[in-house]
Amino acid sequence: MPMSQNKSQFVAVASIAAELSAVMEVAKEISLAAANAKAIAFRAGEKARGFQPITDFINELAKETIELVNNINEHALKLYRLTVKEHRMSEACKRFEKVAVSASAAPYASSLTPSLQQARQRRTDCRRQFSRHVSELLTQLADVMHPARAARVIAANSRIEASQAGEYLQSLQAVAESVDNAAQIIHDKVHKCRSALSMINAVD
Repeated sequence: MPMSQNKSQFVAVASIAAELSAVMEVAKEISLAAANAKAIAFRAGEKARGFQPITDFINELAKETIELVNNINEHALKLYRLTVKEHRMSEACKRFEKVAVSASAAPYASSLTPSLQQARQRRTDCRRQFSRHVSELLTQLADVMHPARAARVIAANSRIEASQAGEYLQSLQAVAESVDNAAQIIHDKVHKCRSALSMINAVD
């Protein structure tokens, strides 16, 4: 693997980890918003009766997103480990190839061949595993988009219900806005992760 490509994998994996960390924080904020909304709706009573079940949906979406991101983080960690392993195998191949060239005239030069072939095979195995995990990660990231889209729909419904909550209108609308904004942030960050992975796949 060219050094620039190996470096791009390190950068992409690190970038994905950072974006996923941000997604996790936003999902936790959605969960907190759901708890706040539930408390407000309870105080509002009949005025926010339609808002109360919405808070449960918001909380479930947050939990689903957190669970998905936890699973994705496991794959991202595997990608990092495979990138490190592949880099080491590539360096080992370079060293064996250099020694093989300089010792080509030596009596036992052929004894280096099995070790070189083994290092090359391990490097190839790392690349295959990396590609498989990238494909799985892309699928999982697509799954995260679903609760993000659902959250935006729920936010729109929340605004409608909030408009009927009298003096609690502003508080509940603020919850709807926070959920909508959080969903957009999740969408944008997941899109960045998918773009980074797609670029790795393209050059792999």
